[in-house]
Amino acid sequence: MPNTSKASNLSDRQKNILDHARGHGEVEVEALADTFNVTPQTIRRDLNLLCDLRLLQRVHGGAIAHDGVSNLGYEARSRLAIEEKQSIGEHAATLIPDDCSLFVNIGTTTEQVAKHLIGHIGMLVITNNINVVNTLRHSETIEVMTAGGLVRREDGGIVGDATVDFIRQFKVDFAIIGASALEEDGTILDYDPREVRVAQAIIENARSVILVADAMKFERNAPVRIGNIELIDYLVTDARPPRTFCELCQKHDVELIITSER
Repeated sequence: MPNTSKASNLSDRQKNILDHARGHGEVEVEALADTFNVTPQTIRRDLNLLCDLRLLQRVHGGAIAHDGVSNLGYEARSRLAIEEKQSIGEHAATLIPDDCSLFVNIGTTTEQVAKHLIGHIGMLVITNNINVVNTLRHSETIEVMTAGGLVRREDGGIVGDATVDFIRQFKVDFAIIGASALEEDGTILDYDPREVRVAQAIIENARSVILVADAMKFERNAPVRIGNIELIDYLVTDARPPRTFCELCQKHDVELIITSER
């Protein structure tokens, strides 16, 4: 947990950096240096201190709000890696043919896939994500079914035992799933056990599973295991994963699609 006693001794600049990270999900060294009219080295020292206190977590070029046991807010997550998620969504959508059925799970990246599915023909989309429903419901060529269950106020995700029971009624051609964190040993992780149970049911009841996740997920932590990369057929990401993870993808016949290399 964050060290709140030491956090009370932060400078005004460090408190402002922390507030910005919590509100936007991430901060960048160069942008902060310009904002506060200090050197990048000063900002790096600030970030190192905030990370030592476990208030932030370092990533390349900056830091993100620390998220070891609870996820960032929806608005903050939606601002993270926007261009990367859009590219991932576009590439993942090309894997989905017309005239098929699919699950689309909770997540800001899965929502980008849904946006690029508009225009597909003869498709049945089953989802536990209200945002996906709102994206696709006007399409005349896509039928949308919504899972029952508890609707999370924060992000429109539908979770719980009723959701799992609903998902288990189907056997679909494809599943689009996201994750909050990935580890080099192939572990796929998330935060909410209820959401994880739904994700596991989706994986079990799809003929082909597509995991969409930006490279930042390799720098994040989450406590609940969805499963291992061997359960996945495709991984669409924006940058090459760590070598050990790539070797596992090859071992388990997971097709690795890296948008920055296409």
